[in-house]
Amino acid sequence: MANERDTDDLDDAFLDDIEAILDEDEEIGDEEIEADETSALKAEVAELKDRLLRALADAENIRKRAERDRRDAEVYGATRFARDLLPVHDSFERALESATDAARAAAPGLLEGIELTQRALLAAFEKAKILPIAPEPGDRFDPNLHQAMFEAPVPGTKAGEIIQVLGQGFTIGDRLLRPAQVGVSSGGPAVRPS
Repeated sequence: MANERDTDDLDDAFLDDIEAILDEDEEIGDEEIEADETSALKAEVAELKDRLLRALADAENIRKRAERDRRDAEVYGATRFARDLLPVHDSFERALESATDAARAAAPGLLEGIELTQRALLAAFEKAKILPIAPEPGDRFDPNLHQAMFEAPVPGTKAGEIIQVLGQGFTIGDRLLRPAQVGVSSGGPAVRPS
């Protein structure tokens, strides 16, 4: 019977050890679970913070884009209408250029009215940031502002130099509305050896 008692004592000791081990595991488990929950919450907070910052950045970009679009619409919204009015300006210009001295003497009020109307049109253009491109003969040809209508060899000129202005150009804001129409020199005539 002594053996049975020893075995019972061993069983009790073993069971006590198991309970102690399980209690320790539970304590470690609780700490580990709390640490895991804390790290998961921190990760979630970091993710939500990142998403919030991205949403704020997107909202700021949308605001800036809307402001830029509004400014562009304010400046460039009249582009189509301005293109429709350019022939009117050209007609006034041709009417004034074709007026002879006799016509000026016969109807000075009419020509003055045309000049005043053209000035009023140019003032309205200026308010809408529509500005003329007025190259002069001798200026350098700029393909961003000018349209070459012809090219000819002209003595005493350099290649790429404007030799004649056929039509005035216009910009709206910082964009080209219509290029100035010009004739461009291809340089002086080639010298032929005798």
